Amino acid sequence: MDKYFNDAIIGNQSVVASFTKQGELLRVFYPNRDYKQIVDFFHIGLKINDSGIVYLHQDINNIYEQYYEEGTNILNTEILNTYFNLKIIQTDYVVMKENIIVKKYKFFNENNIDLNLNLIAHSGLVSSPNNRVSGLCKNSTLMQYNHEYTMCTFSKEEVMVSQINNTAANINGGQIGDKDYVGMSADSSISYDLGVLKPHETKTFELYIYIDDNKNGLDALEKTVDRIRKIDFKVEYEEVKKYWKKYLKSHDTLNLNLAETPKNNKIKEIYERTILLYSLLTNYETGGISAAVEIDENLSQCGGYDYCWPRDAVFITYAMDILNMKKEVDKFYKHFCKNTQSRDGMWEQRFFTDGRLAPCWGYQIDETASVVFGLYNHYLQIKDKKFLRDNLKMCEKAITYLKKYIDDILSEKQKMHTSYDIWEMHEGISLYSVASIFAANTAMIKIYEELKEEFTKNRVKQENVNKEKDNLREINTKIREYILRNFYDENKKSYVRNLEDKNMDISILGAIIPFELFTVKEKKILNTIERINMTLRTYTGGYTRFEQDHYMGGKPWVIATLWMANYYIEAGEKQKAKECLDFVIKTSTTLGFLAEQINNETLDSAWVIGLGWSHAMFIIILKKMLDKGWM
Repeated sequence: MDKYFNDAIIGNQSVVASFTKQGELLRVFYPNRDYKQIVDFFHIGLKINDSGIVYLHQDINNIYEQYYEEGTNILNTEILNTYFNLKIIQTDYVVMKENIIVKKYKFFNENNIDLNLNLIAHSGLVSSPNNRVSGLCKNSTLMQYNHEYTMCTFSKEEVMVSQINNTAANINGGQIGDKDYVGMSADSSISYDLGVLKPHETKTFELYIYIDDNKNGLDALEKTVDRIRKIDFKVEYEEVKKYWKKYLKSHDTLNLNLAETPKNNKIKEIYERTILLYSLLTNYETGGISAAVEIDENLSQCGGYDYCWPRDAVFITYAMDILNMKKEVDKFYKHFCKNTQSRDGMWEQRFFTDGRLAPCWGYQIDETASVVFGLYNHYLQIKDKKFLRDNLKMCEKAITYLKKYIDDILSEKQKMHTSYDIWEMHEGISLYSVASIFAANTAMIKIYEELKEEFTKNRVKQENVNKEKDNLREINTKIREYILRNFYDENKKSYVRNLEDKNMDISILGAIIPFELFTVKEKKILNTIERINMTLRTYTGGYTRFEQDHYMGGKPWVIATLWMANYYIEAGEKQKAKECLDFVIKTSTTLGFLAEQINNETLDSAWVIGLGWSHAMFIIILKKMLDKGWM
């Protein structure tokens, strides 16, 4: 079954889990943010008196409300079953220092009759011919395992009955059980007798999911489960809450002091959720930053999202610097980028957050240019010349590659592989990509100027650096001339995105902000803005990426709309900037997440909830508007 929408996300530094708005556990990633996703499904159901199974995540009589514990990654889902008048508060969180997901259930009998409750957990793990999952129930613990890991599901209560094989055949009746304690099944189930809940009584039950890497054997695993059962999870809950509140406070750099209005409260919610989300997208060992939590493992609609694109990550690091996540940004450039750079100086399209090369279908030259540009911008935040020294050779290698690419274009040699554009849909020479190289060259010149004292003791090096700066300035002059000659369409009276289809594209704005090849008030830019508004602005106020965009139906994108806000801020057009931001605020989710795309008819998320790039643009725009006193 495809499960495209992660409505909520929780985790720690090694485990990430996602949920639907009905509280269904969709995905569990371990030991990295992006690899590996181990859960096919995880369903909790109740047999109430003589009923069949009543699933908590899916029943016609269920009413849902979902919210985070304020300032944390602790998720609450309230479920009211109106048929039995049974209210359930499901609380999900990940313990900070161990690979443990806690699922706490509090049951309220709001009926006037007794309710006899049996809870059934039915879970299936992702299995393949090369790494099959099996099930084992021992010591009141369901162990679902393959060669790489074991997922243990258990409670402090005794398991009433278990079923290892063929649970699907009989679970709808609310009853499980068979003779096997072990079997070659990817899905298995366990049941707990919660007893009778009398009218107006409450009862609490906790279920634990522990993930082990199988390095120490079955005996050690069972001892670990025994130890976990002795943990006081009331204390753990308070520790998790304390951790996230402290984390949020340490990164609350904007100190939003806005009047109490629904809109301002939503701004604050998105702002705080961004901070908490970035912790769950960042690989703390390598510095890799995932674009989003995966939504399409089967690649039925797209090429996947749970990877680190250097370009996307550069935008995110811009926001992370604003949020005082400078150590994480340091690690991204000094560790992740350095270790993923190819021998020839370029970066491939995308990577796993541990630095391994991910599935690709080409390369994008702006990925390489963005790293140099982003690295210098990070330096401007930290003012640490050692950071520049440590990364100088990496930047020089990248610039060498970029020069070859530009020479290939300007000389029309066409010997190099064709690059994809920023959206990965068009192969060819694009305005955004060429402008990104202009910005990388400018950044490289500034890096040399910042480090000029380093070269004074070495005359040869100093002369070489001066020649290189002159060379980069000359290349940038040629880039500007090339763009003016090739990317301005006299018939349309505007810049166009590439040399082939010449469509309007929101990424054209990248040549203005952040790459500063053009200024906001140039006549040709004003013409281009007018045409963007004619072709890309939708009736709701959101902007699509480009003309004839067919991906997921060509809906408005959050980053496209915020790109327009960015332009209007630089142009001093306060009202238009606020209108763009308002679209983003009103289309955010009830939990404060920003999606990739928006359904124009419903204003609901249409694709990828919790996109790191969308949240980055929100932080960038929010900071600029606060600095201007526009909030």
